[in-house]
Amino acid sequence: MGRVDGKVVLVAGTASDPGLGRTAAAALAREGARLVVTDIDGAGAEDCARQIREAGGEAVAAAQDVTSEADWSRIIAEVLDRFGRLDVLVNNAGIAILKPLEALTLEDWRRQIDVNLTSVFLGCRHAMAALRASGGGSIINLSSVAGLVGIPTTAAYGAAKGGVRMMSKTVALEGAPDGIRCNSIHPGMIWTNMQARATGAPSPDRVPPETLRIPLGRIGTPDDIASCIVYLASDESSYVTGAEFTVDAGMTAQ
Repeated sequence: MGRVDGKVVLVAGTASDPGLGRTAAAALAREGARLVVTDIDGAGAEDCARQIREAGGEAVAAAQDVTSEADWSRIIAEVLDRFGRLDVLVNNAGIAILKPLEALTLEDWRRQIDVNLTSVFLGCRHAMAALRASGGGSIINLSSVAGLVGIPTTAAYGAAKGGVRMMSKTVALEGAPDGIRCNSIHPGMIWTNMQARATGAPSPDRVPPETLRIPLGRIGTPDDIASCIVYLASDESSYVTGAEFTVDAGMTAQ
């Protein structure tokens, strides 16, 4: 308990259940963070905040379109108005439209770049001044193993996630003089609503074995990623910036 006591944390993309953002927000709240949770699905974000409050944590919710610059400006202003500071930003919102290249439309491409990459740019850009005013802080950007290695059907998704990886390093260098750290996390196969849709399987034990190729022999849980997020949000990682954390049970070691 208490690894992020009193820190004000903004987590974008928290409606999905099970989902990385919702699970991370709950984990951060258990460690003492004060949460602002957002999603384009405002009711889903409010449900996330409600669950945190019922468990004894502190959280408020807001509807947010992460592709909208006006929404980012509004959300940061609301965080500062309520809490007076911002210590951690978790850029988690994302979508996956998985199709072979020739089946991928320009609309598919643009939508994934907007939600998975442009939103991270906007979040980082609008959070910088607030983090600087707080004396520094941590930006945690969710990428993917698809941003590290080629995976069929992920031309747009992988391009966006690879962009998140490299942008995070640049943000780390620009933020370093002000004590602002920035790192990316690259999950492997984690069982979330998005993963269920991508695989078409009703449960992780029903995923076809030939799709696994996971050295540790299991599909991950959102808690596996939440643990990494809590570490990067905490002062335990105060000497860590510009790094990429591959949480994939060894998938990309092959």
